[in-house]
Amino acid sequence: MEPINIDKKKEFHKDGFRPQILHISPKLKVPLICMEPGQMIPPHPSGAGVFYVIEGSAIFTVAGEKKEVKAGSVVIAPHGVERGIEAKERLVVVAFHAG
Repeated sequence: MEPINIDKKKEFHKDGFRPQILHISPKLKVPLICMEPGQMIPPHPSGAGVFYVIEGSAIFTVAGEKKEVKAGSVVIAPHGVERGIEAKERLVVVAFHAG
């Protein structure tokens, strides 16, 4: 087991969002989400997910409900529910997707 330094993994792309996969296994996927203001992940259905906002702010959509969240927030999206993210500020989120 090797600890992961989030600061060293952060990557921002002006031409679109690209997640950094920190871990992947049959039952768990951990992407690091780094987005510039205005970038978004459109609402889409997926497995259960937990999102911890490390930096910035965003509008999270979960099951059609929109909420603004800031650093220190945790968002939980149940299995099969649509979720999406729109960055309001430069955003860093670590997500945990259960398989």
